[in-house]
Amino acid sequence: MRKILISISFLVIFLLIMLPFLGITFGAFEEGPQAFINALVRPEALHALKISFIIVLIVTLLNTIVGVYVSLEIVRGSWISRWLKPVINALIDLPFAVSPVIVGLMVILIFGPNTALGAFFEDHNMKIVYAIPGMILATMFITFPLMVREVVPLLEEIGTQSEEASATLGAGPWRTFFQITWPGIRWGVVYGLILTIARSLGEFGSILVVSGNIINQTQTATTLVYQDAEQFQLVAANSVAFVLGLISITILLTLEWLKRRSEKVSSH
Repeated sequence: MRKILISISFLVIFLLIMLPFLGITFGAFEEGPQAFINALVRPEALHALKISFIIVLIVTLLNTIVGVYVSLEIVRGSWISRWLKPVINALIDLPFAVSPVIVGLMVILIFGPNTALGAFFEDHNMKIVYAIPGMILATMFITFPLMVREVVPLLEEIGTQSEEASATLGAGPWRTFFQITWPGIRWGVVYGLILTIARSLGEFGSILVVSGNIINQTQTATTLVYQDAEQFQLVAANSVAFVLGLISITILLTLEWLKRRSEKVSSH
């Protein structure tokens, strides 16, 4: 029975993960390496990849700072009452339950050109919807729980005794954080970083809605794949998808390597 379950598990993994990626790989190189390269060096492809990496960089940086701070407040914040914590936790997990398409629609309803906030920002030469700021907001909402859910359990595990001792000895909040708290949560922050990068790079639904998918302006790599597939430019679509898949696989392998390394460090 155990062998049958293992075989079924490997079959599901092969059918759902390995086989589609193999199909993308063969599709990308179907017309030879030159067609693959041409698909990637197109102006629209280079611009879409650039926009994707800009969004990933900004979202990862903001989510790291905000996520670590929110995690500290959830675990250490004395101002949060017992009944309020479940509410905050539910709000943090909300992106897991809400469709990305709805997230994009929410950004439009709040910051669209016909709204009060949207009109205010446009009057000050800041466009949110159908521009990079709106894409960043949508991606931040989608990826926000990833950092918090990695850091909170570590903060609960290390407790507050060392931090209280550091404060008693005269260390300030920043010194206590970097010398006492940070060593205990750094691997969680690294995992959160990697997961945020992978999720931001692959985000599609919310980006498609909030960006308008404007070529050479607000198009990301994922929406470019969608457009190429819609226009039956399958080699181009598979080429960009292959690069995105390769980056995601590399990120996840890096995560596994870091997990093994942290386990070895903790065992010593």
